[in-house]
Amino acid sequence: MGLGFYDRFILPRLIGCACGAKPIAKQRAKIVPQARGVVIDMGFGSGSNLAFLDASRVSKVIAVEPSKAMLDWQRDQRRSDIIVEEVVAGAEATGLPDACADTILFTYALCTIPDAPAALAEAHRLLKPDGQILFCEHGRAPDIKTARTQTFIEPVWKAIAGGCHLTRNTQGMLEAGGFVCEEVQTMYLPGTPRFAGYNVWGRAHA
Repeated sequence: MGLGFYDRFILPRLIGCACGAKPIAKQRAKIVPQARGVVIDMGFGSGSNLAFLDASRVSKVIAVEPSKAMLDWQRDQRRSDIIVEEVVAGAEATGLPDACADTILFTYALCTIPDAPAALAEAHRLLKPDGQILFCEHGRAPDIKTARTQTFIEPVWKAIAGGCHLTRNTQGMLEAGGFVCEEVQTMYLPGTPRFAGYNVWGRAHA
């Protein structure tokens, strides 16, 4: 079955605007410049991370994105000094060769990937022995009141936001997937609804 009008035309713009908002951009700026070598951007979307990459450190970006509509949107506006190789696939099964990535980026993607544990297992397979995961995600809040609000809102939120979850525990998922997390930081983003504003970011390795 083909994509409906909302998924094809409205959702990419909605997600693109949200992912490019100023508080989110500030978060990307904290983590994305650390990427090096061959970079796999899981949940590439329309390429929000490209602006924050250091071209002198990156050999190419492999853009893994299940939605062709997202890849198509703003393709002509991408920077030209970084090679981007598109892979239309889910993060759970990319079809890429083993140990091909120096860096894997998960930025506001683990919240939406249908099977996050499978995506992290795929990341294990794709990372070189000295590779790194750089992550910046929103997720389950530590305070009970906000967490309850997230649980209540989540079914409707998923329906309008492309399957995005509010209650996933990013660090917990990474550690359960066999990764060691380092330099982890958290905060509620200013100017963002509290139920969607709890952010965690850092680095992980196998």
